[in-house]
Amino acid sequence: MTLLTGRTLSNGFADAPPLILAAPLSLWRGLDLATGAVVDATHADRGRVLAGGVLVMPAAPGSSSSSSALVEAARRGTAPAAILLAAADPILALGALVSAMLYDRQIPIVVLDPGDLARLDGARRVHVDAGAPVARLSVLT
Repeated sequence: MTLLTGRTLSNGFADAPPLILAAPLSLWRGLDLATGAVVDATHADRGRVLAGGVLVMPAAPGSSSSSSALVEAARRGTAPAAILLAAADPILALGALVSAMLYDRQIPIVVLDPGDLARLDGARRVHVDAGAPVARLSVLT
């Protein structure tokens, strides 16, 4: 088991397999909100289901509508269990905060050092305990 720490953008707990994307994904029009699958025709992970997993990507592409897409996915039960990034994204953090307020669905969002993000490759499961300001992750390989 590997222990990592990161900076919490949105509080919460998750325990799920990591879903490492090959490239950043805009949740707006890139995610099927009914199924949680990647539907962006240009994305390398098209067809992959993100619902219930720990989404891992270096950054979000910055679409301002991704927050509303995350909220709707949370409402439908198709959102990732947590999101791990190498760069902070206030848009996704806003979506996670609104999801918690409207639907009592916490989606922890954590920023890790890029080297720590890379250490998730090959992991079977990630336990995320994201409290303010520090998040603690247990990575099972």
